Amino acid sequence: MAKLTGKRVAILVDNYFEEAEFTGPLESLKKEGAQVDIVAPKVGTIHAMNHTKISDSYQADRSIDDIRLDEYDALVLPGGAVNADCLRMNNKARLWVRRFLDLGKPVAAICHAPWLLASSNMARGRKLTSYFTIQDDMRNAGADWVDEEVVVDDNLITSRNPGDVPAFSQAIITKLQTA
Repeated sequence: MAKLTGKRVAILVDNYFEEAEFTGPLESLKKEGAQVDIVAPKVGTIHAMNHTKISDSYQADRSIDDIRLDEYDALVLPGGAVNADCLRMNNKARLWVRRFLDLGKPVAAICHAPWLLASSNMARGRKLTSYFTIQDDMRNAGADWVDEEVVVDDNLITSRNPGDVPAFSQAIITKLQTA
């Protein structure tokens, strides 16, 4: 039996997300038996980035407007500067982050995705990491920013960049096993 059978995870993205930070957790979670939905502002084709180059396209399974928070056990937020910047301005995405964290459900954010934590007023008092270029933003939002591969602060999991994806994915799996 897979470790995460019966667990349901939402990966929330907008266009131009960092592909490795999306596919790594997606594949790891599915391998462990979790049901994973790709959620975006609207159903349809979304585009990935491989650093600064447009990469593959994927299909968003569900729209953020058409689902209920109680359907999911965890929320994964891949990075990518454009993706993260769009999501941080999305009212529903900010609501999701606040509600998941308030309910004690795991939220996993990598690279630029912690911008959404700052814009949701959920970084204050949290120990976290992110892509190094947004460390000032995290500190200004009240976070205790550290330069570590993966940081787990209660139900918040953060990592820095695509090189951290294996540790990031394992931290998500471990947290879901105990949630």
